[in-house]
Amino acid sequence: MRFGIFIPQGWRLDLLNITPAEQWGVMRDLAQRADAAEVWESLWVYDHFHTVPVPTEEATHEAWTLMSAFAATTTRIRLGQMCTAMSYRNPVYLAKVAATVDLISGGRVEMGIGGGWYEHEWRAYGYGFPSAGRRLGRLDEGVQIMRQALTTGSATLDGTHYQVDGAIVRPLPLQEGGIPLWVAGGGEQKTLRTAAKYAQYTNFSGEPSEFTHKSEVLRAHCAEVGTDFDAIARSANFNVAIGSTEAEVEERLTAMAARLAPHIGGADLAKTQVDDYFRGTATVGTPEQIIENLTRMRALGLDYSILYFPEAAYDTSGIELFEREVIPALR
Repeated sequence: MRFGIFIPQGWRLDLLNITPAEQWGVMRDLAQRADAAEVWESLWVYDHFHTVPVPTEEATHEAWTLMSAFAATTTRIRLGQMCTAMSYRNPVYLAKVAATVDLISGGRVEMGIGGGWYEHEWRAYGYGFPSAGRRLGRLDEGVQIMRQALTTGSATLDGTHYQVDGAIVRPLPLQEGGIPLWVAGGGEQKTLRTAAKYAQYTNFSGEPSEFTHKSEVLRAHCAEVGTDFDAIARSANFNVAIGSTEAEVEERLTAMAARLAPHIGGADLAKTQVDDYFRGTATVGTPEQIIENLTRMRALGLDYSILYFPEAAYDTSGIELFEREVIPALR
């Protein structure tokens, strides 16, 4: 199994009580730490503008700006976004940005792409909120444009949602064959079909039964469009709360809820947030429990785990424990 790690950028209220002037230094240091720890294949950020679970005035740093900054301040680790929302940027412009970052990084960019979902920020930024069908239609056409641009240096498409005519994207990315494409999301009719046609990686649920079901849907789409299902790596994102004992795990979850409570409407909502997104998931527990859970996921076909440690900006002991005890058992 391969491993990536999310760098806190504020979207999930994971830079609270750190001043804006200090936040880049925290993110940079965590990225460089991951770069030096060769157990991590990649680092990731989210592509969002407003915090969750509720919009606040806390900072949310922009994904592709961070990609460029990480490209210039790391040397080995691969750089991804999970995932870029297609409609937030014109796709050929996005291809130009990605190619530039790939050059800065020495050929280390991963392109995560999806249809987008966070209605509040869509409307606040003036994008409207098109139907799911239109968002996913843009995803499919945008991926076609980006593939052309990043492999041939130009793109032409007279589509329903996008029209480009001989758009030049030079220089090309350093990576031979273009930047690896991750199509993220589990939509069974459109997203997974787009993934079957174009993706080198997918990213959907890490819950075992849902992962199995989505994998079979992807397999069926691959058979229909004539691509190799086994050539597409399947990934999932996991929220981590790890401790040497179950009591230590509980301490992490309690501390997370306490940190969130003043910012999202009180202790009850914070507890609900932690319960919904952490408790009972594959990467909440002792190292032994997490190894057992991820071993099961690997047997189901999970190739790549991307991990989010909510306390990373304040405390790296959970990351260190995961690096020391979990990753060696699964790599």
